Amino acid sequence: MLEIFAYAIGIMYTPGPINLLGLQSGINNKTTAHLGFFSGVATAMLILFIFLGYVGIELIPAKILPVLSFAGCLYILYIAVRIAKTQVNFNNQKTTTKSLSFSNGLWMQLLNPKALAATLPITTIQFPAADISGMAVIVWSCILALLAFGAPASYSLAGHAIGKHMTNSKYFKIINLVMAVLLVVVAIDIALTHVLVQ
Repeated sequence: MLEIFAYAIGIMYTPGPINLLGLQSGINNKTTAHLGFFSGVATAMLILFIFLGYVGIELIPAKILPVLSFAGCLYILYIAVRIAKTQVNFNNQKTTTKSLSFSNGLWMQLLNPKALAATLPITTIQFPAADISGMAVIVWSCILALLAFGAPASYSLAGHAIGKHMTNSKYFKIINLVMAVLLVVVAIDIALTHVLVQ
């Protein structure tokens, strides 16, 4: 059982597009506004854990994985553009773009190859090895989905701690641009690793 937690925490809490967005939301003092986004991420992981926990990878054709990865790359690039365009109004601590929503988190995570990398080994190897089946799959999927919520939320809290010490809106703009560039790098990496090599 500890192996499941170790693997899940190891892969969910490392930097990736979702966690970078969590960090960015905290730096921009929007942790609370992004709780829906974090919930969407957790819901996507719950769906993946339950679906793959019961049916495994057999029902997902290998040829569709590059298509899903490509769609994920496009969505990450879309979010990167949204972040790059974010304007911080330092006088009232609000940004001029909308917060990321539940559906943003849901679709971004469902299209995120890292989500499959997190769920497949757990559902196809670790669940059977620990005799997790039947209703236990749902219980464990809920626990792991809570961990998935905690990953971007913890990055957001860390970003909030950093953001509290900034007193110039130019720093926020620079950080948003850096985050946008990092998301573009992540999208390119996903394309090279999961789309073009197939």
